[in-house]
Amino acid sequence: MSRRLHWAPAYRIIRTIYPPVDLFEDIADPADWDLLVSAEAKLNPRIRDGVGNLALVPVNRRINGPTASIAMGAFTHVSTDRPSRFSDGTYGVWYCGDRVEVALAETAHHFQRFMRATSEAPADADFRLLTCPVSADVEAAPADCLADADWTPGQRFGRQVRARGGDGVCYRSLRYPAGEAAALFWPDCLTLPITQNQQFRYRWDGTRMTHFLPHGATAWTPWPIAGSA
Repeated sequence: MSRRLHWAPAYRIIRTIYPPVDLFEDIADPADWDLLVSAEAKLNPRIRDGVGNLALVPVNRRINGPTASIAMGAFTHVSTDRPSRFSDGTYGVWYCGDRVEVALAETAHHFQRFMRATSEAPADADFRLLTCPVSADVEAAPADCLADADWTPGQRFGRQVRARGGDGVCYRSLRYPAGEAAALFWPDCLTLPITQNQQFRYRWDGTRMTHFLPHGATAWTPWPIAGSA
């Protein structure tokens, strides 16, 4: 059973290493993108790498205009090497939360998980906060999709919702239980422009994430924050 989700705004945090692709902001009609990318790629193969796989987003669900590159990139740049709770990596997802604490807690968990899995030396990493209104018809994730480490049920459920044209999945945030998170499957669930807000720096000590630093702050904030799991 689906329900209408509307967050104004929703909160998402991403690594600052991901650059925007101006194509999505410069071209008026999304229906022209495929032909344009095909033509451009013959002269510059890196164009296709920058745009990603447009075939993953139907024309009627594409968006364009200011900051569309940030939104579209989440759905066109995918890899089975980067699965997530509601995708096996063959399609993109816009993960977001109903409050900034959800975005912080979820990204801190995955940052720590990645750094630990790859045995990284102590280091800092930069992230940025994105906000925009989202509106979508979403289905609540069954309990078995919220297992701490097993993403298989969630990926199966996400694939089913997306295949029948559903907008996404909503679920209680595992990392900040007082908040709610959503996995959205289509760019047109987002309302542009996306605002690029505060930046954060996460600190990894070689074993765990210990602190985060909001841009402009003079003192590091210890991690975890109150209420995070």
